[in-house]
Amino acid sequence: MCCISYLMRCDIQYIYHNNYTSLQKSYAWPTVYMAGSRKLIEDLISHPRINEVDFRKACFQGIPDGCGLRSTCWKILLNYLPFKRSDWDDILEKQRGAYAQFIKTMIVNPNEGQGGGEAVDHPLSSEPQSSWSEYFKENEVLSQIDKDVRRLCPDLSFFQQPTNYPAAHCSQSLRTRVEQANLQAMQVTKSKTGASHLASTRKRRPSDDDGYYKILPQGQEAHWEVCERILFIFALLNPGIAYVQGMNEVLGPIYYTFVTDGKESEEHAEADAFFCFTGLMSDIKDNFIKLLDFSQCGISHNMNRLMELVRVSDPQLHACLVERNIKPQFFSFRWITLLLSQDFLYPEIQRLWDSFFADEHRFQFLLFFCCAMMVAQRTRLIQGDFIDNMKVLQRYPIETDIYHLLQLACQIRDGKLSLQPVPRPENKDSEGSTNNANATHQPPVARILGGLLSRVKNR
Repeated sequence: MCCISYLMRCDIQYIYHNNYTSLQKSYAWPTVYMAGSRKLIEDLISHPRINEVDFRKACFQGIPDGCGLRSTCWKILLNYLPFKRSDWDDILEKQRGAYAQFIKTMIVNPNEGQGGGEAVDHPLSSEPQSSWSEYFKENEVLSQIDKDVRRLCPDLSFFQQPTNYPAAHCSQSLRTRVEQANLQAMQVTKSKTGASHLASTRKRRPSDDDGYYKILPQGQEAHWEVCERILFIFALLNPGIAYVQGMNEVLGPIYYTFVTDGKESEEHAEADAFFCFTGLMSDIKDNFIKLLDFSQCGISHNMNRLMELVRVSDPQLHACLVERNIKPQFFSFRWITLLLSQDFLYPEIQRLWDSFFADEHRFQFLLFFCCAMMVAQRTRLIQGDFIDNMKVLQRYPIETDIYHLLQLACQIRDGKLSLQPVPRPENKDSEGSTNNANATHQPPVARILGGLLSRVKNR
C-alpha cells in the first residue's frame, strides 16, 4: 500500500502545477481505500432531520470525492448548516446576503459616505476617533495578508488562476489599498554635512519575481485575491485576534474544496468559505493567540498532550526524543496550528479533514493522528540522531500512506497499538562511543561550537 501511495503522490506532484481539474481526476484512490459510502451519506443528508451520530461516523470514514458531497458535509460539520434540513435555504440566503453586505460596507475608504459640508475628518487628523487612523491600521493588517496569500500553496496552480465569479469592484478597491499600504514611508534626514535627503523607513515591497503571485488584469480576479478578501473581512470583524500568519493556510483547503466541488458550490464559494472558516477558527483560535500559549487551551498545552500520547503509546520512542532534547515545538507547532495543511497534498488534506471535522471531541483525533505520524517513523527516529530526527519530523516523508496513518491513529485512540522494540545501532568506534553518543545527542549549534573549540585547542 505504501508503494502505491508513493507512486500516486509522485504523479500528483508532477501535475500539481497544472490545472486543478486534472489534479482531481488523477488523484483517484483505489476503491479499497474509500471507506466512506456515497449512498450512506446521501441517504443520511436526505432526511428532514439528519442523525448527527450516524452522520459523523460516516464522514469520519471519509467523504467520497467528485460527487459534490464534501462541501455540503463540511458546511454541516463546521456549524454553518444545521442538522435540520428544512432550514438550509433560509440560512444560506441570509448568510450570503450578510457577506455581500460585509463587502459593501467594509472594503471601502473611510471618507466614503461622508456628506458634503465642512470636512471634519482627513488623513492628517490626529484625533483618536479619526476614521483615517483606523484605515491606516487596517492597511497594515491587509499588507500582511497580501504577502501571505500571494504565496498560498505555490505548488498548486489553482490559486493563481482566475475565478469564474469575480467581484471586480471589490478586488480593485483592495488592490488600491494594498498599494497604499506598501508605499514606502519616507522621512527627512540630515547628513553630516547638513544636507537634507529622504530616507526610506520600510523595506521594499516584494515583487512578482520573488515568488509572489501576479495580479491579473483589471476585470479579472485570481483565487488568491478572493482568499485575501475573506481574511481581511474576518480580521475586521474579529479585532481581538485579527489576522495571524498561518490563517491563510487554514482557509486555503476550505475555499479550494468549495470551488472544485461542483458548479453550485463554486458560485457561492467565497461567502460559504468565509462562514465555514469563521466556524473553524472559533474552535482553533486559541492556538493563534499568543497570550493563551501556556494556558489549558493554548498551543503549548496541546503540544504537551501530544508528547504524553507518544509516551503512553511508544515509551521507547519518547525516551529517545527526550534524550536528544527534541522538543515538540520544533515540529508539532505547525502540525497542530495549521491542521497539517502544510505537510500533505491537498487531496490528502481533504481526506484528513473529513475525520478531523467529524471528530465529536473536536480535533482530539488530530493529536492521535500526529502521534501516529511519529510512531509510523519510529525506526528511523530511534536509530537516527538529532539531525536525522529533525529532517523526518519537519519534512514528513512523502512515501507515507495516509490511510495507514489513519488506521494507526485509530489504534492509538482505542488503546490497541502493539509495538516491538527497535534495536539501537551500536557505535563502530568503541573507544569514542561515549563521545560520539554525546555528540549525536547535542543540538547542531552545540556540535558546531564544540568542533570549533576542539580545533582551537589542537592549534
